[in-house]
Amino acid sequence: MQLSKFITALAATALLAISATAQSSDTLATDNTSTEAVVSRSQMRNDRGLSNLKNNIVPKGQWVFGGSLTYSTHTNSDYSLLIVDGIDSKGYTVKVSPLVGYSLTPNSIIGVRGVYSRGYLNLDSASVSFGEGDGALGVNVDFYYMLKHSYDVAAIWRQYIPLGMNKRIGLFAEFQLSAGGSQAKFAEGSPIRGTYATGFNIALGVNPGVVAWMTNNIALELNVGILGLGYSHTRQIHNQVATGDTSSSLMNFNINILSIGLGVAFYI
Repeated sequence: MQLSKFITALAATALLAISATAQSSDTLATDNTSTEAVVSRSQMRNDRGLSNLKNNIVPKGQWVFGGSLTYSTHTNSDYSLLIVDGIDSKGYTVKVSPLVGYSLTPNSIIGVRGVYSRGYLNLDSASVSFGEGDGALGVNVDFYYMLKHSYDVAAIWRQYIPLGMNKRIGLFAEFQLSAGGSQAKFAEGSPIRGTYATGFNIALGVNPGVVAWMTNNIALELNVGILGLGYSHTRQIHNQVATGDTSSSLMNFNINILSIGLGVAFYI
């Protein structure tokens, strides 16, 4: 009887030992799988090579001075474009955008950007025709004049993204919070009717871009504006008598092709 009890107890002890060993093996396998998963994810990030925290392409404590300049002019004499004929016009557009920034942490700067733009258009004549023969509808413009200039000041934060260990080329994303105003004069027709307009705007936007260092301190920058959130208000005075107001707000994250800019920056 005692021998039977001893055998039963021994068998129970053996079963418990086997169960504990199995559980320990399962736990170890789970831990190994988790470690392999972590290593795998870390290795994938390293293999991707998009960024490296040890590669400081813009060191802490560096000043950045830069900007861009855009200028274009046109002159048309009896020019035709699609359905518009007899275009006689001249004009120009100029835009200046200086930048000052400071690197508080590696690969990141905060600073101020200013933007000034001026546009001029003088259209002496143009005509638009719809249809042919006696039933044709035509619209003629005898005179149109426009002169507008605008100014904006923006607080910026720019984050640089190194391409692996490459120190000559990198990506960046520039976030802007801007506010500004504008003034414009319009005149048209005969007798001449004139309009004077003033406005202001605020915007929150993102400008991604590419930077390439030509020397240790001089770099070329290419950026594309992606307008985020914006609000604008314009007040018009017509012939110094009638007044009008217009306001608009928008949320748009499409690429603005017209805001592609090429500039030069000095990293000191």
